[in-house]
Amino acid sequence: MSVVTLRYAHAFGDVALAANLDPSTTQQQLKDFADTYSGSAELREFLMNPSIDVADRLRIVDKITDRIGVYPQVRNFLKVITTHERLNELNEILAEYSSVVDVETKVSEADVTTARPLNDADRADLEARIATLAGGSVRTTYHEDSALLGGAVVRIGSTVYDGSVRAQLQQLKQRLINA
Repeated sequence: MSVVTLRYAHAFGDVALAANLDPSTTQQQLKDFADTYSGSAELREFLMNPSIDVADRLRIVDKITDRIGVYPQVRNFLKVITTHERLNELNEILAEYSSVVDVETKVSEADVTTARPLNDADRADLEARIATLAGGSVRTTYHEDSALLGGAVVRIGSTVYDGSVRAQLQQLKQRLINA
C-alpha cells in the first residue's frame, strides 16, 4: 500500500469523524461506488481518461453517487480522488479506511481455527469470550484444522490463544520429559 493511499484513507477518516458520519454507512457507500467503478470497463476508461475534461468526469461521479445515495462528504472525497486520478486506488484506500474505522470503533479481527465446524450457539459463546479478551467488538473468521483434535486456536492481532487439544498434549509431553 502506497503512502499516498494511506494519506487519502486517513484524511477521509478525519473528515468522516469530524462530520460524525456513521462508519459502517460510509464504508458501504465507498464500497458501492468501488463496485460500480470496478464493474464497468467503460466507466473506468472514462473516469481515468486525462483527455476528458475533469468537469465531465465529475458530472459522472455526481450521477453515480446520486444513484447510490451517499453522504456529501463521501461524494466530495470521490470527486477529489477523481480529480487527482486516484480512482484506481479506491479499493486500497477503502481497505485502509476500514482499518481506521476498526481502530476508532474498537473492532478487532479474530481468526479462529477449530477442529470441527461450530454450531451457531458455540460460535456465539466463543465470540462473546473473544470480545472479552479483545476488549471490544470482534469480527471473526473461522477456519477448520482436524490436526487440532479439539478446542480452538484464536489469533487476535499478534496474540495467539491456543486452547487446542493438540497444544495441551504437547504441553503435557513437555512436562513429562522435564519431570
